[in-house]
Amino acid sequence: MNNKQNLSDKIKSDLIEIAKTSIEKSVKGEKLPDFKFDEPVMNEKRGAFVTIKKSGKLRGCIGYVLPLFPLYETVLKAAKAAALEDPRFPSVSKNELKDLKIEISVLTPMKEIEDVNEIEVGKHGIMIKKGPYQGLLLPQVATEYNWDRKTFLEHTCLKAGLDMNAWRDKDTTILIFSAEVFEE
Repeated sequence: MNNKQNLSDKIKSDLIEIAKTSIEKSVKGEKLPDFKFDEPVMNEKRGAFVTIKKSGKLRGCIGYVLPLFPLYETVLKAAKAAALEDPRFPSVSKNELKDLKIEISVLTPMKEIEDVNEIEVGKHGIMIKKGPYQGLLLPQVATEYNWDRKTFLEHTCLKAGLDMNAWRDKDTTILIFSAEVFEE
């Protein structure tokens, strides 16, 4: 699995600008602009997450795991949702806009694994599925909290609403992915 997607600095800058515009216009109740891009990667269907931080603390994070939309549109939609629809936080207010920092994680396709030793902490994110439950943690979460592989698996299970050891169950599916993470 390729850890580096090597998005150009211009693409990263454009994606940050899309996210900032989406958040600002959405919070102010204004219409989002129509974006058009010639770069093929911007029009590729890709999964991505937009994380909003305020004073270094999480303020919202929403994304699309599956590649449902062109990359620029995924970021546009995720940014708006992170600002207004993250159920863990109240909607971002107009007076907070100047204090926000944006981080974007562009995902590689998911790969199902049989052996948890395939998980490289700091490189891979994890999605755990069991029955109707599923949870996902981005690669940088384990690094930020200095977790080992087992702790990362346990927290992904808890995020899914499962017992922390559900990753050991035969009927649990574990998928991994990488992300190119960048911020403004």
